[in-house]
Amino acid sequence: MNYDQTIDYLFTMLPMFSRIGAAAMKEGLTNAILLCEANGNPQTKFKSVHVAGTNGKGSTSHMLAAIFQTAGYKTGLYTSPHLKDFRERIKVNGEMLSKDFVTDFVEKMKPLIEEISPSFFEITVAMAFQYFVEQEVDIAIIEVGLGGRLDSTNIITPELSVITNISYDHMNILGDTLQKIAFEKAGIIKKNVPVVIGEYQTETKEVFEQKAAEENASLTYANHHRFVAEWKMEKHELIAEVTSIHTNDKQYLHLDLNGIYQTKNVVTVLEAIHLLKQKGWNITEQHIQKGLQHVKKLTGLHGRWEVIHEKPMVVLDVGHNEDGINQLLKQIEITDHEELHIVAGFVKDKDIDKILSLLPKHAHYYFTKAQIPRALPEEELFDKASHFGLSGRHYREVNMALKEAISTAGEKDLIVVCGSVFVVGEVE
Repeated sequence: MNYDQTIDYLFTMLPMFSRIGAAAMKEGLTNAILLCEANGNPQTKFKSVHVAGTNGKGSTSHMLAAIFQTAGYKTGLYTSPHLKDFRERIKVNGEMLSKDFVTDFVEKMKPLIEEISPSFFEITVAMAFQYFVEQEVDIAIIEVGLGGRLDSTNIITPELSVITNISYDHMNILGDTLQKIAFEKAGIIKKNVPVVIGEYQTETKEVFEQKAAEENASLTYANHHRFVAEWKMEKHELIAEVTSIHTNDKQYLHLDLNGIYQTKNVVTVLEAIHLLKQKGWNITEQHIQKGLQHVKKLTGLHGRWEVIHEKPMVVLDVGHNEDGINQLLKQIEITDHEELHIVAGFVKDKDIDKILSLLPKHAHYYFTKAQIPRALPEEELFDKASHFGLSGRHYREVNMALKEAISTAGEKDLIVVCGSVFVVGEVE
């Protein structure tokens, strides 16, 4: 098979969560273990940081990778889902893996794939781990796909575990309470491996502390050590003053990831780096400063309050659950604009009513859908939205909706594309 045929095989032959949802999930870690055993257990041959959480785990992973790259370490990065190119999921020093590696790996694994019928995600994880070994990375930042306890990535024993936060998402799979969701995320906590918690609630704190005690894992709450005292937006850059609670020392950081929700993620990143330095990783203040200022350039991250057009300002943001939408609305509030236009599409298995109840009634809406089976049809979204006083029109395709929004908006208006990673990924 050539590369295009290989990708088609992966997308069509293997169940893919991003396309069909929960039906793609494979219970347990058995397939991930079998796939990695067939490759000599690559997950045991590189050092890693494991990152879980409801929101912020992608940004956190990319920030950590950027800092390690700046410090001179050959850095692997595994994230999901991809926006445009499958190979975005697996990078070394910001460069996607080669098409030849994808083709050769799938060809080699095809007999086992057809024997055990793994999910798309399981084969992708095995591919990433093998690639990191062959590339001889110094460290790999591994983002959990979904949950943690039963996620395919959870066969690694990392240097450090990170859990960014817990909020309501994927409740049909992870559970319908914060405690149940936290239990799944806490599954990445390993014996004698330190863990950093970015944010917590009363309900989740007990879950984390119990799991950490069971595993004899030292547990650190990032916001017990630092906080962002002040911040401002300047030329699409977030400038944050971070204060140490114990010493009152201050750090002045410039982040090219400019959503205000990054003020939470950066506190988590700084505590993670602090603990990793204690384990012998040579990272200086200059590495942190430079890495955070160039995350997009170093890692290729997109879709986090990403400005792609001026006059009118067009912003892409992958916020797609209750907490993510709340953070997005706070960002909209502080962004200078006249009229607000929202291009939105969602997947069927989200709590759409809850999200629609949060969206501002004064905005102009362009309801659409991504071209995947999981997408909520645009007519259905339009009907649901009308019950919440949201008015607009519906469009069968994302770029059609965005084109209409741009032609309608004034120069000082704001257009936000949101609701689904897949909607953002289809913007041309």
